Amino acid sequence: MNMAYVSATEGQSLGPPLPGSMQRNRRLCQWLRFSAQGYVDVLSGKVELGQGILTALAQIVAEELDLRLDQVRMIPASTATSPDEAVTSGSLSVQESGAALRCAGAEARHLFIEAAAALFACAPAELRTVDGDIIHADGRCSSYWALAETVDLDREASGLVVPRDASAYRLVGQAAARLDLPAKVFGLPHFIHDIALPGMRHGRMLRPPGPAARLVSGDAAAAALESREAQLVCDGSLVAVVAASQHLAERAAALAAPLLAWQLSPAAAPLPDRHDLAGWIRRQPAQSAPIAASEGGPAAAPAAATLSASYGKPYIAHASIAPSCALALWDGARLTVWTHSQGIYNLRKDLALAFALRPDDITVQHAQGAGCYGHNGADDVAYDAAWLARAMPGVPVRVQWSRADELAWSPFGPAMLVDLEADVDASGAVLDWRHSVRGNGHSNRPGRAATPALLGSFHAAEAFPPLLAVNAPLAAGGGAERNAQPCYDFPSWRATGHRLLTMPLRTSALRALGALANVFAIESFMDELALAAGRDALEYRLAHCGDPRARAVLQDAARRAGWPGTQLPPERGLGIGFARYKNTGAWCAVVAEIEAGQEIRAVRLTISVDVGTVINPDGVINQIEGGAIQACSWALKEEVAFDDERVTSDSWETYPILRFSEVPAVDVAIMPSNAPSLGAGEAALGPTAAALANAVARALGVRVRELPLTAQRITRLLL
Repeated sequence: MNMAYVSATEGQSLGPPLPGSMQRNRRLCQWLRFSAQGYVDVLSGKVELGQGILTALAQIVAEELDLRLDQVRMIPASTATSPDEAVTSGSLSVQESGAALRCAGAEARHLFIEAAAALFACAPAELRTVDGDIIHADGRCSSYWALAETVDLDREASGLVVPRDASAYRLVGQAAARLDLPAKVFGLPHFIHDIALPGMRHGRMLRPPGPAARLVSGDAAAAALESREAQLVCDGSLVAVVAASQHLAERAAALAAPLLAWQLSPAAAPLPDRHDLAGWIRRQPAQSAPIAASEGGPAAAPAAATLSASYGKPYIAHASIAPSCALALWDGARLTVWTHSQGIYNLRKDLALAFALRPDDITVQHAQGAGCYGHNGADDVAYDAAWLARAMPGVPVRVQWSRADELAWSPFGPAMLVDLEADVDASGAVLDWRHSVRGNGHSNRPGRAATPALLGSFHAAEAFPPLLAVNAPLAAGGGAERNAQPCYDFPSWRATGHRLLTMPLRTSALRALGALANVFAIESFMDELALAAGRDALEYRLAHCGDPRARAVLQDAARRAGWPGTQLPPERGLGIGFARYKNTGAWCAVVAEIEAGQEIRAVRLTISVDVGTVINPDGVINQIEGGAIQACSWALKEEVAFDDERVTSDSWETYPILRFSEVPAVDVAIMPSNAPSLGAGEAALGPTAAALANAVARALGVRVRELPLTAQRITRLLL
């Protein structure tokens, strides 16, 4: 069954335009609540994923309300209290939630000043606000807290109050201590894994040996557990053990797993040959459609040559450090779920579909998890916990996936193939550019289809059909198409997408979505075109780029990295990569220095980024560093392994990621700007992967067109 991608505003009747997520959540009381104790509670629907977003949002609110940061409390997102802001993804939280909270803060301050002016019988202009106090020039004083019962925020935002001018910012643009870090640094209970509810039971899932296997019998496993303080719960091919502690649940799962009888469906097709993914992708039926194009006029000169190349990336796992976890409680009428999902309302919709409940009978409460990077197993494990809780009314159930579950059963970032072709003139300048991208869809998230997109629901006795991943519209950021449009001023170009209609491994959103493969391909090809023209890679890019913000990040990163690095030892090389994320987001340029030994090692990354108005510069640097380091892991190491029947890379030994000892030095510069704020979390991923590939080519004279950049691939090209 296919899955529709529904716009967050589709079918809604909206009033005057409001900024960001306020357009869909228009009442001020959905965003802010003032307490007589001297705090303002902020009810953003965006969630903390370790990206520091709650700190940035708190700065925005404190700025507009003239508060100290410690007077702002960020309330964890919940379907019971928070505005519906869809999914925390796409580096959009500052743009969507930040814009809404800036508006809400400005309007709330205006209302409180009007109330104080009425109280003092003065003009609003005679009042000022300081740390929540509302002060008249003659010394009379009130406060937000004193007027909290008087000012009614249960009203729509007017959209008429102008937020504070950037020239008056006190907190925005200044480094602020991350609100989420102290508990993490000092090991205090902070993550969803730390939640303990009275009388809680612990569940462990027992997965099939492969996606096409079905349970024949669990009788032997159930009998073996009868005297082990654990029980087996089966529903079709959905199987779990439940015990009084996590330790007992793990022991029971280890005992029961080999006693389950599974059968492979005779109609099941084998998984693809992972050593020929490009060939397999080309042979699959696909839904093809143009992405975008810019048709220029007649070329000033005929094409002197046509160059082409193909680039690929494998399936990539989310590889979250901590396995997915969830808790649930069913009281016979209401279901409460604690989750680290990126989309609590979307998850609520699918849980309602899966268990035939009304969405209003379900509360989904966010708690922080340790790593996310896109659509990992958080929603799936929430289903598992809810399913077990429904089988045990009145008993809270906690489910934590195993490492093998996490690496083998979470959705994967899809394998992709990008074909590029360019007509160039006698100087090597591009006259016409053609881009074709193939692969599975990048969106299989809950809440966007008529049936659930949750793993366990595919295995239950009354199973729902697995959903074929789709791509979001380009206007919503795209999926495989993300960054398929070149960021350069080519006279003529066009891009085409081919979404596969077969999906042997479940795919969904992985950080940056199609931007990783598309930017890796485009920037690798730009280096190849520059080399063919006998031109410097940086000069070649600048010759095709008139955007001043793009040129600024390219030139700044190159200057700070010492481009072109002619004094480096022979085993080292520099490479450059650049993109404007989603063609609408942040500009980012990366110069990578690599060392070619037994393996390729990233030595240093020099990065320049333009994210518009910066809320928390330290937070921006955190995000750019984190994205760049993850891109190093993807580009140098990560690749899902599988045989004919199942995923085999289900441990850190079989799915290696970048180690702390392999992390490069990262130097980030933020370009000054008063333009609207843009997200930072995913901007560095594509440029970093491309810069590493280009550095390998400069150092070794070998062009690796398929990720990851392993010694085996390089050796095959050298032989």
